[in-house]
Amino acid sequence: MTSARPTPDDTSPAPRPRPSTIEDVAREAGVSRAAVSKVIRNAYGVSERMRTQVEAAIERLEYRPRVAARAMRGASFTLGFEIPQVGNDFLTMIVDGATEALAATPYQMIIAPLGREQKSDVAINSLADRQVDGIVAISPRVDPAWLERIAERTPLVMIGRHDRSDRYDTITGDDRSGAEQVMSHLVDLGHRRIVHLTIHPSRPEPPWAGQAGDEPHVIRTAVYRERMLALGLEPSVIHTLFDGSEAHEATRALLDSPEPPTAIFAGNDTLAIGILSAIAEAGLDERDVSVVGYDDIPIARHPLVSLTSVDQDGVTMGREAARLLLERLAGRTTAVQLENAPRLRERRSSARPRRP
Repeated sequence: MTSARPTPDDTSPAPRPRPSTIEDVAREAGVSRAAVSKVIRNAYGVSERMRTQVEAAIERLEYRPRVAARAMRGASFTLGFEIPQVGNDFLTMIVDGATEALAATPYQMIIAPLGREQKSDVAINSLADRQVDGIVAISPRVDPAWLERIAERTPLVMIGRHDRSDRYDTITGDDRSGAEQVMSHLVDLGHRRIVHLTIHPSRPEPPWAGQAGDEPHVIRTAVYRERMLALGLEPSVIHTLFDGSEAHEATRALLDSPEPPTAIFAGNDTLAIGILSAIAEAGLDERDVSVVGYDDIPIARHPLVSLTSVDQDGVTMGREAARLLLERLAGRTTAVQLENAPRLRERRSSARPRRP
């Protein structure tokens, strides 16, 4: 028996074309599969030439990575949370606020802390690779153009950025107002030898600095300098790393100098705790060296610490960040920029100087 052959008027449907794959795109663009993946997920460091090459191949082959990615992300019920460091109580307050806001939802958080030598984009890329449904990031030193591309595919909320975007949401404190309150407080107490001890820039100023808005510590430092110069005084800015131990050592050196400060404005409360430790070890108190911090972390309110600090309500920041992500997932497309009004909480660590 011979098999039947199709006749010219056979009406059998033609086989459907196979959907394009990422390997097809790589061959079409003349690049590796990994390079295509980087372009699709907006990985940091992709050249514009490679991006154009791969996106043209995606268009020609009608490859649709976004649909599949969204389907996978929609089923993950996870939200990524990038933080610059572990052990900073203000960041813990932000995470606590987000956790509180998500308690009644099916969403869980994945925390991605940065190592001391890592760049912020590493953690954000890692979260994007896990196809989380949305990302909250505390990464002021990341290129806004790159963030715009990430936000095209993944809902994104940035904490601590003063730039404005049509694609991602931002939450900040009014850092200029907060620093102004600190300086007015110290000047009104009679201090003139005021040092500003703040975190060291993680790397040289990026090309976008000043174009999309400065990071919080840059703004606070600028206000400090402006106020000192307006009083005819010489600004003194000491840079250190994030942890209080380096602030402790820097303060010991300041106290041993020929003209030690009568007040120190700390860039955050973690630094302020290290400063207070060095002052106590030297047998001095707030009349010798006043200290004002920033963030108003829980230990600042402890009676044995009693740190004057700027409260920018980290718990509310975290709660609002989670709320904004949930709104994005529900379909909101208009960008939102929120700014918390800070308030100086005066406590025992700041007082009139014993000696002018």
